[in-house]
Amino acid sequence: MRKVTVGCIQMRCTNDRADNVERAVTLVKEACAKGAKVILLPELFERPYFCQERCYDYYAFAEEPKDNKAIRAMIPLSREMSCVIIVSFFERDGKMLYNSAAVLDCGKILGVYRKTHIPDDHYYQEKFYFSPGNTGFRTFKTSAGCIGVGICWDQWFPETARCLALKGAELIFFPTAIGSEPILGTDSSGHWMRVMQGHAAANMVPVIAANRYGTEFVEPTEANGHQSSALTFYGSSFISGPDGEILRQAPREGNAVLIQSFDLDELDEMRLNWGLFRDRRPEMYKEIIKK
Repeated sequence: MRKVTVGCIQMRCTNDRADNVERAVTLVKEACAKGAKVILLPELFERPYFCQERCYDYYAFAEEPKDNKAIRAMIPLSREMSCVIIVSFFERDGKMLYNSAAVLDCGKILGVYRKTHIPDDHYYQEKFYFSPGNTGFRTFKTSAGCIGVGICWDQWFPETARCLALKGAELIFFPTAIGSEPILGTDSSGHWMRVMQGHAAANMVPVIAANRYGTEFVEPTEANGHQSSALTFYGSSFISGPDGEILRQAPREGNAVLIQSFDLDELDEMRLNWGLFRDRRPEMYKEIIKK
């Protein structure tokens, strides 16, 4: 029996980077105190969601993993608590900039995943900042099991979860920053959850999604072309089981630490018994990459 407890953190992100990192450390410690051995933080939690506006000055936010403030704060915590922490950050690699997630395990950086699917929508203007990831879908063999990591927009694509499952992911994690759609005028929270619940059920792998919450405003300036806008992030972070059932869910507002335990050996046996991977026919799926 390989039992592992995961932690999913929801938090507000303010203009004070140091305060955001300190709050994240506090919430990670709370998760560890509740037994969590793999902890997920929201997407780009060090700052407000700066991709809401286009501003050349924000390119300076990008850092190499070894220099990133959040990663530097989480490494000793990961070592002290003997846990895995997934840290979303704005990465610089030479002249390239990426939306990335570092996987820390017992004080070491196991590796980095770079976001594959980059959105470009009103107030989710990520193509201005990030190049498409070049790591491919990655899994990480951690002290708590084999985990897969995608980032936000990745979670809408079934190919992400299926590739991670085929690479051996026993748990799939999605750091997220998602909220209101001012132009579309829709609340996507239910759709957002159901898509990932489907990934969990189709692959029989638990899915964990951590979001931020609260309204973040953009004030008009010369640097952003006098844009004035606001996004309200709807929280609702959750942990789903291998059948897609929501096991834990945070409210739309408020900091939250969600905790759930899984028996990885039991889940592996369940996948074998159902035959979902046994009965795959990859040679019949060529249309997926033709269109």
